[in-house]
Amino acid sequence: MTNNQILVDEKPADIGQFTVGRLLPIRKKRQVGPFTFIDHMGPVALGKGKYMDVDQHPHTGLSTLTYLFEGEIAHKDSTGANQIITPGDVGFMTFGKAVTHTERTPAQLRNSNRFTMHGYQVWVALPKELEDMEPNFQFIPKEELPRWQDGQTLYTLVAGTGYGRQSPLKVYSPLFMLKIESPEEQTIKINGELKGEIAIVVVTGSVFEKDSEIKAGQMLISKTENHCDIHVTKNTQLLLFGGKPLGREHYLLWNFVSSDREKLKQAKEDWQDKRFPKVPGDDTYIPFPDIRLK
Repeated sequence: MTNNQILVDEKPADIGQFTVGRLLPIRKKRQVGPFTFIDHMGPVALGKGKYMDVDQHPHTGLSTLTYLFEGEIAHKDSTGANQIITPGDVGFMTFGKAVTHTERTPAQLRNSNRFTMHGYQVWVALPKELEDMEPNFQFIPKEELPRWQDGQTLYTLVAGTGYGRQSPLKVYSPLFMLKIESPEEQTIKINGELKGEIAIVVVTGSVFEKDSEIKAGQMLISKTENHCDIHVTKNTQLLLFGGKPLGREHYLLWNFVSSDREKLKQAKEDWQDKRFPKVPGDDTYIPFPDIRLK
C-alpha cells in the first residue's frame, strides 16, 4: 500500500429492516469522483418471512444506481415508475428536486422458499446546476450493457465510459462503473482505460497491491488518476467506480445531497411536514432520523 491509496473495510449500516456494508463515505475521502455512497447489500439469505422492505423515503440532489448479483428488488417511486430489477440489470433513479421511493422483495419471491440477496446500491451526486432537475427513472436490462471478453476476463460497463466504450445509461457527469470477472490469476491493465479517481471494490476473490492483500468486502481507493494495473487471484470479481470530481464539496443530510447546506435543511423540513410527493398507493413513512448535517 502506498501513500496514494486508501484501504476501506465495510462498516455495517442499518437501512430499516435491512443491514448493508457501507464502503463510502469515509472520513479520509467523502467522494470518489461523483460517487458519494457505496452500499453493499448481502449476500444474505431471505425468505420464510424475512424480506427486503425499505418503506417510503425521500431523496434530493442525487441519483441512485442499483446493481444486483443475486435476488430481485421491486422499485416504486413517486414519478410512477414500477420496475423489478434482476441480476445484471441497472436501475438508475435520478431524484433531482424531490422524489420518494420504496425498495422491496417482489411478490413472486414472497413464498416459503429461500433465496440469496446480493448487490450494491451507489449514490451519485449531481452537478450543482442539476441538483433541482426534474426526476426520472431509467432501467437498462443486462442484455443492453456493453460486455466484452479479453482472454478469459469478462468486462461489463455498467455506467459511463471506459475502455473505449459507453454505457447506454444516461448519466450527468463524467464517470464509470465497471464489473470485471477474472477466472485466472493475472494482472489487469487499467491505466489509460478509465479517467478520473478510482475505487476498486472486491466482490469475490482478492487483489494484491505491493505487499498487501485486499479481500472481498474491502475497497481500495487510488488518490491519483494513474493507477496502472490490478493483480487479482483466481475467480475474482471486482467493481470499479470513479470519474472526475465535481469540483465542489457536497454535503449529506440523511438521504439528501447538495452543495448548499440550506437546501438540505429545507428538504428535512419538507419531509417532516410531509410535503414530498408520494409513491402511488403507498402510505408508509420513514421518519427523519436523529442525525446531523455532514
